[in-house]
Amino acid sequence: MDSTAVKVEKKGFLEKLRTMGPAAIVTAAFIGPGTITTASLAGAKFGYSLIWAMVFSIFATVVLQEMSARIGIVTRKGLGSALREQFSNPIAKYVSIFLVVSAIGIGCAAYETGNILGGAMGLEAITGISMNIWGPIMGIGGYLLLKTGNYKFVEKFLIGLVVLMSATFITTAIVVAPDWSAILKGMFIPSVPKGSVFLIMALVGTTVVPYNLFLHSSAVQERWKDASGLKESRSDIFLSIILGGLISIAVIITASAAFFGTNIAINNAGDMAKSVEPLLGSWAKYFFAFGLFAAGLSSTITAPLAAAYATAGAMGWKSDFKDKKFEAIWTTVILIGIIFSAIGLKPLSAIIFAQAANGILLPIVAVFLLYAMNNKKRLGKYINTPITNVLGGIVVLVACGLGLRGILKVLGVM
Repeated sequence: MDSTAVKVEKKGFLEKLRTMGPAAIVTAAFIGPGTITTASLAGAKFGYSLIWAMVFSIFATVVLQEMSARIGIVTRKGLGSALREQFSNPIAKYVSIFLVVSAIGIGCAAYETGNILGGAMGLEAITGISMNIWGPIMGIGGYLLLKTGNYKFVEKFLIGLVVLMSATFITTAIVVAPDWSAILKGMFIPSVPKGSVFLIMALVGTTVVPYNLFLHSSAVQERWKDASGLKESRSDIFLSIILGGLISIAVIITASAAFFGTNIAINNAGDMAKSVEPLLGSWAKYFFAFGLFAAGLSSTITAPLAAAYATAGAMGWKSDFKDKKFEAIWTTVILIGIIFSAIGLKPLSAIIFAQAANGILLPIVAVFLLYAMNNKKRLGKYINTPITNVLGGIVVLVACGLGLRGILKVLGVM
């Protein structure tokens, strides 16, 4: 009887693994070079003390992405479409369209260069060949993958990258032999060391991002055709997002165990990849750099896809891989990333504009999502429960704080 129970339990876990899909794309999107760099800096500067911020980030991401997936599956509309159709007032409608197109479309185009160069940085650490050469190659690879027009193939490819990153970063974290009691303390006892506020906000901000809400609400429609898929979708969310959180926590642990309390300067994930070699052995540099490459490649694919889903939904266009307008959006985003990565130029003015727009969009999207999830006419019996509303309210308050911080930072107040 015991062996039978064990078999059932194993089968259940394997079934959950097979449900990995749209939420894994979200994980592939937020585990990019920016997240790896932020987590590296958090661990190197403050040890294990900021792990709690990542735990909260994952909680917030699960809450918001579950709502996003639910509205996509039940209403058969992406968040961009729902946002556009919510307002009857022409001014409110066009303002919402402008915010979505500017913050998501232009923002993803601006950040695409960083995604490409971040992955290229990993390849440079492995091969010694300049990232400005690897960058365009990565961008072209991302273009060819999306050009297949096969959503399921893209989804499986990104799931593979998430599994690869998990194996890479979690294994590295275990090898550094960290202090597990200190990790548990940092995970469940919040603390704000002097000078850590910006990194705390950055850890949350690189995980809870508005474009993933647009991406997820559209992607789930490719996988599930009606509300019967909600249970499987939730399993996908819990498994994929928590796995993404473990990747980020693993990077914090590795950086903390290797560099906290030393005088070694870590400015980005590339430095991290190069610096672990004398501490962990010659294999470590290649292992970490390969994980950084996977993070860059996954974001190189998902940022253009998110821009296409969000912009197409806001404009009322088809969200179809084979639609010319949809393809034109993600092609433009990748092309911008390829050009800027080739010349080694970061589009700072576009990034500043995108940060300002995202600072406004994040709390607006979070508030709208919470409001939309209580619309009984739209969702029927699938509206939010009181507990979900409380959890969502907490996340909305944090989103408002993040949005205010983003605006004040751009204005030079912070």
